[in-house]
Amino acid sequence: MRKFLPRIALVLMGELFRRCIGKRIDWRKIFFLGAIMTLAGVLLPNIIFPYALDTWFFSPPVTISAYAILNGTTHLSETVNGATVEQSHLVLAAPVASVNASTNLTQLESVEEEIPAKINILEEEKILASPLPFLASPPPPPSPPRKRYVSSSLQRDLWSLPPHEALVYAKKEIAHAPPVTDDPDLYAPLFRNISVFKRSYELMEQILKVYIYPDGRRPIFHQPHLRGIYASEGWFMKHMEGNRQFVTRDPEKAHLFYLSYSARQLQKELYVPDSHNTRPLSIFLRDHVNWIAAKYPFWNRTHGSDHFLVACHDWGPYTVNEHKELSKNTIKALCNADLSEGIFTAGRDVSLAETTIRNPRRPLRYVGGKRVSQRSILAFFAGNMHGRVRPTLLKFWQDKDEDMRIYGPLPNRVSRKMSYVEHMKSSKYCICPMGYEVNSPRIVEAIYYECVPVIIADNFVPPLNEVLDWSAFSVVVAEKDIPKLKEILLAIPMRKYMRMQTNVKMVQKHFLWNPRPLRYDLFHMILHSIWFSRLNQISLPSAY
Repeated sequence: MRKFLPRIALVLMGELFRRCIGKRIDWRKIFFLGAIMTLAGVLLPNIIFPYALDTWFFSPPVTISAYAILNGTTHLSETVNGATVEQSHLVLAAPVASVNASTNLTQLESVEEEIPAKINILEEEKILASPLPFLASPPPPPSPPRKRYVSSSLQRDLWSLPPHEALVYAKKEIAHAPPVTDDPDLYAPLFRNISVFKRSYELMEQILKVYIYPDGRRPIFHQPHLRGIYASEGWFMKHMEGNRQFVTRDPEKAHLFYLSYSARQLQKELYVPDSHNTRPLSIFLRDHVNWIAAKYPFWNRTHGSDHFLVACHDWGPYTVNEHKELSKNTIKALCNADLSEGIFTAGRDVSLAETTIRNPRRPLRYVGGKRVSQRSILAFFAGNMHGRVRPTLLKFWQDKDEDMRIYGPLPNRVSRKMSYVEHMKSSKYCICPMGYEVNSPRIVEAIYYECVPVIIADNFVPPLNEVLDWSAFSVVVAEKDIPKLKEILLAIPMRKYMRMQTNVKMVQKHFLWNPRPLRYDLFHMILHSIWFSRLNQISLPSAY
């Protein structure tokens, strides 16, 4: 029929032209009428027929039936009705209600069009031989991660609560966190209690508001340092000050108050080289906090217990020594999370991940590693010799065993063949000994390169320790056991190592600095740790 349409059109146009000869014609009306008919011809078929006409008139007869199960996974089954088949239209699958086990909330999920795996061979041949449009089309893009649904009225009620009452509500909710059996965004083996973490994180997203004091001169305040091994404090500052979800300009609505300073910048500006005296840094910060307490009523209201700071420099803990309330009450997120010095307090303070950022424009460069079969080195370490642990490590293992690649600074003869990063990507275990202080950037580097970290630092609290189960993806070796290091690593069964290495890859997302923060990344995980610490300070009513 298609080949006759041009001829018919020519005949009709010729007849119209013949009848119009010799008559006065209002060509403007004709032009206007033709434009309307053209638009109608283009738009009406798309409105009336949601599919191409080929699908309606030229597709082989197929009957498609859809069914869904309530665990969030849906399928389509296609059946062909014998040798003589009835003509049927292709019907879109409707949304199917599914129950999310982790939240007990009903959500809508789209039914995916799939050919079932166990289809009758004859029917499969008939379907594959037919030129159905949906078989040739690419699969739909993956849907974004689902968030727990919160009604607008509940959200308004949460925002209307006074800050302390909102925190009490959150703590009660977390105490009765619904069990999480399956969550596509979280990997249960990584967590101490995934149900508690998930509920706490959701409540943080719904409730938390942070007030950032605008006071303080740059570069010490409000100027993030984004490069090097101390960059965590700068990246957190950058993302916190640029955040719209959690930051509030009304301090009366705030649940937390952020002292936005950089310990790294404080050291660069105020420390006198070779003086070995950090007291001027502490005095400067003490005076700043006293200024804040005199200008605003919020510090004195809680004696600083709802305030927090983020400091990754080794001297971060020592910058608070001259102010008693700052040292004892304020939540401190510190890379130098050392329990032995009496400054860092587990349960109140937060261990901050120390991350090496070489290129602030590409913070995720080099992330990734090799397969287990390509990791021929048992253990690797290279670094400067400082602190009490590293000299001991080299004493027992440098040039002692081919499986144990233990160096000081990586020698040129070695680095010419394989770089530092390639060594970590080619090793089963990456040794992470403390330096001058208990923290080491190698812990997160190992996670970035999918190498199981071996932490050697007594009294060290690992990052995000309140929610993550570090035994699932790392090995902790006591300092006194360094002589038995190879024996300890070889005693780990291959099956357990494979599980730990898989867990390292799964936990990686929680240690990434993304150019723009994503759910569950390092920025959000640090903020959650601070939120979780604040909730730990809240006392529930005795009747509860």
